[in-house]
Amino acid sequence: MKPSIVVVGLPLFVGGCASTFPPDVVASSDVEQTRSVAPFQFSSPVSGYVPRKPVDPKPWRQQNDQQSPAKGDAS
Repeated sequence: MKPSIVVVGLPLFVGGCASTFPPDVVASSDVEQTRSVAPFQFSSPVSGYVPRKPVDPKPWRQQNDQQSPAKGDAS
């Protein structure tokens, strides 16, 4: 017999013999625990869509100067 069969098969066999069935799931008949659900509000999946079109790039020097610290301070 191959050792791999024993290594895999024995734990499966022992685990199957030792397991117990889960408890039955029964719906509660207690009325106090029931909750009301708010009505569903439909929203379209494309409701927030904003069309965007490609634009020409701005000069990189101007964009760099706008984002850089004043007077060339080191970051």
